[in-house]
Amino acid sequence: MKELKEAILTRGKAINQDVLLVDSFLNHQVDPVLMCHVGEAFADFFRDKAIDRIVTIESSGIAPATFTAYALGLPLVILKKQTSRIMKGDLIQTAVRSFTKGTEYQLTVKREFLPGNERVLFIDDFLASGEAAFGAIRLVEEAGAKVAGIGIVIEKSFQSGRERLEALGIPVCSLARVRAMGPDGIEFVD
Repeated sequence: MKELKEAILTRGKAINQDVLLVDSFLNHQVDPVLMCHVGEAFADFFRDKAIDRIVTIESSGIAPATFTAYALGLPLVILKKQTSRIMKGDLIQTAVRSFTKGTEYQLTVKREFLPGNERVLFIDDFLASGEAAFGAIRLVEEAGAKVAGIGIVIEKSFQSGRERLEALGIPVCSLARVRAMGPDGIEFVD
């Protein structure tokens, strides 16, 4: 997606070879026009996959997932990284290791928001090793639903996430695939 790649090059910053800072348009301050176009791109790619529901993980996946859900006219479920005293009932949880923070958290969802036998589209901001996506897949499958596709705003193609997900037979759509990055610049996969 040309517009997204331009935003990465002009407003993003490669902190090092593993960390890409895009807080000016994706995950701290949100560019709603760009995110609308991101949502439309995902909707175009997955429109014929008979998706019933969109799922994302708080918080950086919310903007692209919201616009995707809107473009497809589907409900959006946000998987929580932290539980609260008011989050009660039949919960599904799984442990996920965060690449960015280097910590582990309990990914949680109320079972009622993931009906069994549905086809789910998982949307996330980044794909690196795939740990967040695999956590979402575990929750969706435990609910009796199926991940029918994965939409990624920015993929770090030099890491193993895409290959691991494709090995499961799940279609993956990444709108910007980064081949390499560092202080000297960012290179994309064509």
